[in-house]
Amino acid sequence: MNNPKTLTRKILSLLSVIRGYNILVLIAAQYLAAIFIFSEKKVLKPVIFDWHLLYLVLATVVVVAAGYIINNFYDVKADRINRPLKSGLDSFLKQETKLSLYFLLNFIGFGFGYLVSWRAALFFAIYIFGIWFYSHKLKKHPLFGLITATVLTILPFFVIFVHYKNFSKVIFVHAFFLFLVIMVRELIKDLENIKGAIANNYNTFPVVYGEIKTKKLIIFLLVLTLIPVAILYNYPAIQYMKYYFYLAGIVLVFVAIYLWKAVTKNQFRILHNILKILLLIGVFSLLFIDKSLLLDKVIPNLG
Repeated sequence: MNNPKTLTRKILSLLSVIRGYNILVLIAAQYLAAIFIFSEKKVLKPVIFDWHLLYLVLATVVVVAAGYIINNFYDVKADRINRPLKSGLDSFLKQETKLSLYFLLNFIGFGFGYLVSWRAALFFAIYIFGIWFYSHKLKKHPLFGLITATVLTILPFFVIFVHYKNFSKVIFVHAFFLFLVIMVRELIKDLENIKGAIANNYNTFPVVYGEIKTKKLIIFLLVLTLIPVAILYNYPAIQYMKYYFYLAGIVLVFVAIYLWKAVTKNQFRILHNILKILLLIGVFSLLFIDKSLLLDKVIPNLG
């Protein structure tokens, strides 16, 4: 039997592998989106006791956790270079244990999806395959890997607004803004982890095209974020969320300037963390959207 110290290490190792912080943020983001955007009224009780929503959130959580596990499984060599401290903590879980948990969590996620409908189960089956295919193959390709990582990050929110049959232009435009910011974050993360990518034979964008071209692409994407922001300002529904976009504009200008001068791993890590915080603030800024002004219910229910 494991002694308490060993068990604690394994629990901490598991939380590190599945990135427990990201999982908590994902749960908060899905429920906040459900309460303040997609449901008919800003009332907590109908959302909390919506069992189909609970099953969809649980399915998303365990499938994403499984995705982090398989990504960690394939990236062991690279993580020893990129994240030595985290890699040391992750090593308390054996590779065989990680694989077993990966299959178990995916099975549970598919099961939760099936409790909603066969279409939800099919969605999660495709999502599971997409995560595996990215970790095993696409991650090694500069452009497809970048786009796939960004799409896989956004997909969990797709299942929520499909569940509520609620799709409006403002949500679509906001999703485009998030897509661009997440893509920028992925590119900066690739710059941060370039040594590990080379060691693991990953042809990430910085490895193939170099640091300068990667920085130019990031700045181009940052300029593109002005398009959805400008469109969103014309929607009364965003209300006080406009202050988030003011903040985002200042932060993204700083990122562009600091990025061009950045050369070290720590500098890229700072930018990566700044964008993570910006996205986290964006999650909680959903509270300020006036969903009574959102339009268009055009997507069929998953149930």
